[in-house]
Amino acid sequence: MRAPRKKPTRTIAPIIAGRLNGRFSLHMQADGSIAAVSNDYSVSLGQFSPAAIARAGHLAIGLPLASLAGKSALARQVHALVRRLAQHGLLDYRLFSPRDAQDLVVIEPQISDYWPQRAKLSSSDTVALSRFAYLRRRGNEMVLESPRAGALFRICDPAIAATLAALSQPQQIGKLRKQMASLNLDLLGLLLDSEMLIRLDAKDRDGPGANERDRNLALWDFHDLVFHARSTEGRHANPVGGTYAHAGAIPPLPAVRPPWPGKTISLRKFATSEPASPFAKLLRARHSTRDFDDQHPVTLAELAQFLDTTARVLSEWKSGADADSGPEVTYSSRPYPAAGSAYELELYLTVSNCEGLARGLYHYDAGGHALVAIDASAQQLRALSMAAEFAMDASGPPQILITIAARFGRISWKYSSIAYSLILKDTGCLLQTFYLAATDMGLNGCAIGTNNIELFARMTGLEFHVEGPVGQFALGRGKKGAGPG
Repeated sequence: MRAPRKKPTRTIAPIIAGRLNGRFSLHMQADGSIAAVSNDYSVSLGQFSPAAIARAGHLAIGLPLASLAGKSALARQVHALVRRLAQHGLLDYRLFSPRDAQDLVVIEPQISDYWPQRAKLSSSDTVALSRFAYLRRRGNEMVLESPRAGALFRICDPAIAATLAALSQPQQIGKLRKQMASLNLDLLGLLLDSEMLIRLDAKDRDGPGANERDRNLALWDFHDLVFHARSTEGRHANPVGGTYAHAGAIPPLPAVRPPWPGKTISLRKFATSEPASPFAKLLRARHSTRDFDDQHPVTLAELAQFLDTTARVLSEWKSGADADSGPEVTYSSRPYPAAGSAYELELYLTVSNCEGLARGLYHYDAGGHALVAIDASAQQLRALSMAAEFAMDASGPPQILITIAARFGRISWKYSSIAYSLILKDTGCLLQTFYLAATDMGLNGCAIGTNNIELFARMTGLEFHVEGPVGQFALGRGKKGAGPG
């Protein structure tokens, strides 16, 4: 007798479900309102019907996103609730098999309002990992990340790691499916939409081009783009700022380094009680001021003088590139030093209180010594000013917030491995120049350690890897009696 033919196994598509992240829980009130709560922090989400509130309970383990597509009043309410949670970054997303409900990956959003989308793939498509994607250990988990991606992927199935390893080389989807029975096209579509994967043209299939179809990306070294995205706000969900993460385990270092044990040559006999020059006096007078006198704001004339002193283009010239047969390069000179005379830094002013100048966002045209208005919403301006106020622990927003942005390609076109570090050095030079000029003019200021690169990108329409914030400085007239900070 012939053995019965084996029936082909039917492939069941995995499910994507939204889930409230572990730091928050939903609190339902008697009036039908819902709030997401974590310790002392609460986010109000609005009022919903009892049926919608009951359905929201499934967010504890995962609510399939496909169930939000209905046209009923209940489906629309639940969809609105889930979207609000997503806007506040309070969801993660499970991709799991309906056979055993085991997670394949968990998607953790890194930018606000991330929503998982599957890009369409055909058997003839060729894909490869982005050169900015990397797999690393986080505690006892393995995560796939990229500074370009709006989310990270926590890898729960070891077979997926093998797929990722194969995708380090260009792979045609049809051929890869024959080689790897466990290949998950839904996951590949999610990775492609997140720019973890890139789709290659025929000309790229022997090796993905370094620019990933964006010549601005070609100018970035891997480590520089990771550092830029992870050391600023807006494109990751990690704690930022003074968290004192090691306070309970490691003692703080002393303010002054203990002396070396060698022979000491004292310099105190050369010191003077008073500064030896006006410049030395200026250096000692420099300090940070976080609270400003809004009854006596900076004037437009003072702002013009400040920018003329610190950032105006003084001269321009052209020169051949150092490389053989390289193109002619334009250069400028400005009041502060810059690596290779690149002068890649640009100034964007968020004006809250300046006599003679309307509230708004402006770009400083250093060549023309002029301010150019940029259309930004009141909500965006408020978000930028409030973030600066919070970072300074101030009683109000700065009168003028100067965002220092870098045209990254201006310096990375020439320098490899050290481009981003040079940009940060240039930023430090400019911040000190700001401090000294403000002090000399009787004004006050404060350097700010954080920048939201995603907010800036939305305000200006510039992609974060083309031009973005690398520093901020609050400028204003300090309150009388405000001590140095």
